[in-house]
Amino acid sequence: MKQLFLWFLLSSLSLHAQIQVNGIIKDGDSKKPLPFATISTEIGFSTVADVDGKFYFSLPSQPETLTITYVGYEAKTISLFETKSFFTVLLSPKTDVLKEVVVTNENPANAIIAKVIQQKEANNPQKKLSTFQFKSYNKLLVTAHPDSIVGKIDTLYTDAVTKDKIAKIDSSDYKFKKIITKQHLFLTEKVSLFQFEKPLLKETIIGTKMAGFKEPIYELLGFSLQSFSVYDEKYELSETKYKSPIAYRALKEYRYKILDTTSINNRPVVVIYFKNKISTKGLEGLLYIDTQNYAVAKAVMRIRGVLDITGIHEFRYLPTENVWFPIRKNFKIVKGKSKEPTTILGGRIEFAAEDDDTGTNKRNASDFTYLSSEMQVVNLEVNNDVKIKKSSITIDVKSNANNRENSFWRQNRIDSLDTRSERTYVVLDSLVTKQKIEKKIKFGRKIINGYLLFGPFDIDLRSLLSYNNYEGFRLGLGGITNEQFSKVFRIEGYTAYGLKDEAFKYNLGTAIRIGNASSTWVGGSYTDDVREIASTNFATDKRVFKLYDPRPINISTFYSHITWRGYIETKIIPKTESVWQLTYSEISPLFNYTFDYNGKMYRDFTMTTALFSIQWNPLSNYMQTPNGRIEYEKRFPRFALQFTKSIPHFLNNDFDFSKIDARIEYEKKYLNGQKSEVLVQAGYSLGAVPLTHLYNTSPNNLTKDNIMQRITIAGKNSFETMYFNEFFSSEFVMLQLKHGFKRVELFSKVKPSLVLVTRMVWGNIKNPERHIGLDYKTLDQGLFESGIELNQIYKGFGLTGFYRYGPNQLSRLEDNLAVKLSFVLDLGL
Repeated sequence: MKQLFLWFLLSSLSLHAQIQVNGIIKDGDSKKPLPFATISTEIGFSTVADVDGKFYFSLPSQPETLTITYVGYEAKTISLFETKSFFTVLLSPKTDVLKEVVVTNENPANAIIAKVIQQKEANNPQKKLSTFQFKSYNKLLVTAHPDSIVGKIDTLYTDAVTKDKIAKIDSSDYKFKKIITKQHLFLTEKVSLFQFEKPLLKETIIGTKMAGFKEPIYELLGFSLQSFSVYDEKYELSETKYKSPIAYRALKEYRYKILDTTSINNRPVVVIYFKNKISTKGLEGLLYIDTQNYAVAKAVMRIRGVLDITGIHEFRYLPTENVWFPIRKNFKIVKGKSKEPTTILGGRIEFAAEDDDTGTNKRNASDFTYLSSEMQVVNLEVNNDVKIKKSSITIDVKSNANNRENSFWRQNRIDSLDTRSERTYVVLDSLVTKQKIEKKIKFGRKIINGYLLFGPFDIDLRSLLSYNNYEGFRLGLGGITNEQFSKVFRIEGYTAYGLKDEAFKYNLGTAIRIGNASSTWVGGSYTDDVREIASTNFATDKRVFKLYDPRPINISTFYSHITWRGYIETKIIPKTESVWQLTYSEISPLFNYTFDYNGKMYRDFTMTTALFSIQWNPLSNYMQTPNGRIEYEKRFPRFALQFTKSIPHFLNNDFDFSKIDARIEYEKKYLNGQKSEVLVQAGYSLGAVPLTHLYNTSPNNLTKDNIMQRITIAGKNSFETMYFNEFFSSEFVMLQLKHGFKRVELFSKVKPSLVLVTRMVWGNIKNPERHIGLDYKTLDQGLFESGIELNQIYKGFGLTGFYRYGPNQLSRLEDNLAVKLSFVLDLGL
């Protein structure tokens, strides 16, 4: 690090200073800001003001003048030799009308946009070009303009009128300006190789550098700050999707207005302003349309709220291919003003609205902080010989990407880093190490997944305490070794004790990794524990961490099992996770049950089974990192399949049977904040299967006479009106439909989410005479329930109500009703 700082001191002597220009453009009469005015210099630079008429840009050399043009106003040229840090430009309205593109329509802008939509397929580079390849340099920083901050030390008085007593001295602005003058708050750089082979676009990260971190936060590399293409039906800003202004039905949702005519790459373009007329939180901005082929030559996308978010796309015209290709992207977040809250990152983070309607609140120094990201394309090649390897991986992070020498960055940076950027790396490297930020991030990752980091071990928080009707309170301790212990070998296990059944339970396992890229592990384990009867678990399902898991509390029918397990888990098949395992189990039902098979009564039995389980997510996006594969963008549908087969005449196996289970999940999020979910699950068993291994389709209702006695916590996908042990099946099919509406604020801090739910299941049981001890019914006529969930009414808690109807409806009305509490811990994951 000292060598890097020394190199910077020596090399910075030859760097040229960047010329910074900022100001605001207003109407000369009304003094109101003019949004999206065009600003150009005599050296060929051109940009536009933002929606508030403000502009800020940096140039490598000093231009003499700025020329500002705006439709309906006289152009104005100002000199930059004035000793000003901020320019206020007043434009005078003119009486002559802009000669707009001649089209026969009431609104000429609508006609142009209609042609843009009509020509989308022909102008979209990802549709028109068969292949392309380019390198890109991306720099993201969090910073502020020092000139925008007053930076004085304020004296705060107990009485603002008399000022007779000093309450305290506020030096926060002064300190902030002092820091931001020398460095940025955060800085990261990335060099990537993009390859396109229709229809696949893959990014290979060959270099990445994140200030303060020895290893980058890989999840940040997968964030979609803005869409790559402006031609998609949905445009994405900060991982939130909006309807595109050139979507096929955009004319019904947006209004358009011609602002100006200009030229880009010596081709005439018309500048069209657009704004969503349905949603106040919708997109607005500018589209620069080539008047010859109706392609987008430049685009400015903007969201205004508590945060102002802007995405700019610049293109270069390729005459041979007659296509405009994206050559630069800019993304910026600054603090804005809004009476409505703003969400970013797909709704993960919400910023509260402004409380003060007067707009007289004093702005703190931190209010001037902004996030800026710029990506620039170099070495573009089109329609060349591109062959994408590992096409199932959307982002591939090379193993040496985080260990690039300074010579690599000097070669790949578009511009040399300024003094503040260089100092940011030096300061943040020291600060992050001092405050152990990397360790805190790693700690947070573990907590979210249900583990507590403890040196080379991760303590499993899910094993510490639980409750069910058979064991009572279950106290335990368990965990797994982490990468500090070994990256290729792991040991895991737990021990638990039930206060009601007064019995200990154990698990101990170990595994070795034989493939890093495929995340392939080979392992084995020993378990002595209890399990709910007739429950269906997919081996590929991750064990989700819940602060409170309500359903097991009311379960009283378990079986004990001693199980030896050998397995292979791998992601070697693209976009899948699979488990191959062989198990031997000794099983004892912990309730009154006997299995009658071939004239023999079984109270206890042994099973030796082989299992194959696979989870396939064909539309999800995956990132390959040196630490393994990450599903960084979860998409639907998602498919799960599991096949279980007993191995006859092997290790005293008592029964011969087969089971196949399947599940399909689908989720659709709408641009208006609503969400629909569909779950289809089915199971089929063949052969001699005891009740312990059949299907109960997740009941979650207590056998109590009074509806108030049955109030518990609702499950996620369980049948709330189905009583425990009411139905069993050897084959079933289940369908669940949910539709959630956008959260509505009723009172302060009371924002319920309304969800409509319908569930239905059909099933049957073969050879019911074999199962002795429990009284149960079958689902041959089906069971149907519908209900309403009012989730997250207050601090995650809500209220739900369900009603059972159809052939299996009960005679008493009260018995068909289920009222439950709900709890949703929304971490945005």
